[in-house]
Amino acid sequence: MKLDYHMHFEHGSYDIEWAERFFNTARSRGLDEIGISEHSHTFPEFEQLYRDDLILDDSFIGSFQKQWLKKNKFKYTIEQYFDFMRELQKTGHNVKIGMEVCNFQNQEKTKAILDRYPFDYLIGSVHFLHGWAYDSSEIKSEWENHDLREIYDWYAAEAEKLAASGLYDVLGHPFNIRLFKYIPDFDVTPYLERVARAMQKADMVVDINTGTFYRYPIKEISPYPDFMEIAADYHLPVITTSDAHEPEDCGAYNAEATAYAKKYGYTKTVRFSRRDRETVTLG
Repeated sequence: MKLDYHMHFEHGSYDIEWAERFFNTARSRGLDEIGISEHSHTFPEFEQLYRDDLILDDSFIGSFQKQWLKKNKFKYTIEQYFDFMRELQKTGHNVKIGMEVCNFQNQEKTKAILDRYPFDYLIGSVHFLHGWAYDSSEIKSEWENHDLREIYDWYAAEAEKLAASGLYDVLGHPFNIRLFKYIPDFDVTPYLERVARAMQKADMVVDINTGTFYRYPIKEISPYPDFMEIAADYHLPVITTSDAHEPEDCGAYNAEATAYAKKYGYTKTVRFSRRDRETVTLG
């Protein structure tokens, strides 16, 4: 099956016309099913968690992130999201309801929010390292202030926390810390294995994500080959996704992601429904 469970409506609004554009693209690319995984920053229920975790002072990073929190954030409640998604389902669209949740430090509070709703799946993603939105191009100069060993250690620790929480089905775009072409000249295997072990223990799925291929300078699918080899060794299940933020990107490079997964021996993927999984043929 051709599935894509990682995409977002957030650049538009909750109206049928905007959503239909995603479904039209999905059909044109032969996708059997899609899922919407709105970012947690769409919802006011999570606002305090962002304010607790992010650098929001008057520094270079803090000034940018204060403005980031004001732009297109916290505009729908989770209840409104479910109402809209159920409306789409009633009109005959084969769509699953998910969410992509940031790596908040307070996972107990995160759980209290998420447990109220019948999601089909949940993606946990590392988007912040010690309060810094490392994937934001506007503040990427902060990379120059850190040794890459420190970055890899921070990233692995955050991924381990997400896995240990037991809240998530999928780790979003693993090791996308290569996105601005900061490539380590040291052995990263210990960091990769830390994350793989944590994912295996938590029964988490690898998000083979093409977003870093078509949206970032690195132009490679995440996770990159070194982690894919380890994921295969640890028998971690996989999904292939586009991380679409615009309708035309729904299912983008799905064939390439499928071929990439098959290169590492994968022939199966995962289909989600109400947090249950079904193993189906990949592609």
